Amino acid sequence: MLADRLAQLEQKIGYRFQDKKLLRQALTHSSYSNEQKINRFPDYERLEFLGDAVLELVSSDFIFREHPQMSEGELTKFRSSIVCEPALAFCARQIGLEQFILLGRGEELTGGRKRDSIISDVMEAVIGAVYLDSGIEDARSYIVRFILSDLEHKQLFYDAKTILQEEIQKENSGGIRYELVREEGPEHDKNFVVEVMVGDRKAGCGMGHSKKAAEQHAAYEALLRRRRVSAQEGPRHRKS
Repeated sequence: MLADRLAQLEQKIGYRFQDKKLLRQALTHSSYSNEQKINRFPDYERLEFLGDAVLELVSSDFIFREHPQMSEGELTKFRSSIVCEPALAFCARQIGLEQFILLGRGEELTGGRKRDSIISDVMEAVIGAVYLDSGIEDARSYIVRFILSDLEHKQLFYDAKTILQEEIQKENSGGIRYELVREEGPEHDKNFVVEVMVGDRKAGCGMGHSKKAAEQHAAYEALLRRRRVSAQEGPRHRKS
């Protein structure tokens, strides 16, 4: 039952809605709403609009206070990286939010549940719903817990391609290229597997529902490998 599903999500996020209709609306895609002939329920688009504004305010306040040394330009760039579509989708998937989205049959069959644009929109809609349900402080708590936590790790993932490019350029250790290795799955639910090459050496491999996402995952794996090697080499250098 839908009520049980909503209760399950409330337990996951640690917030119980006073008005359950707000949560249901935050999860309702227009394709699902359009299929309802009787008791048609509003979709999440208005809540997404509100949640986007709340997220921008809270994230701006957070990084302004946490990074007093950053210039206006650096703050803007940092905020953009943590509230962009892929970043929000990444945060939403960490709590399994995509499992609870109400999609129409056609959208479901074409892979809508795995689409970053939809998942990130729902993440913002839930923020808007929490804000309307109980105000800015509970919305802030939700954002800090699920979006602004562990930013150093998330930043490495969000900006993996840029960070890897900058590191390789500093080392002058060859160019970077991304190679599509294979495609898996049906057309509506395809996965791409990509390898990132540094010179002639494979540095990482990633999978995603788009080539861009697969490249990001490959770059992230390459960065993690580089950091593991660096950590292992550090103690050896100190002993010598």
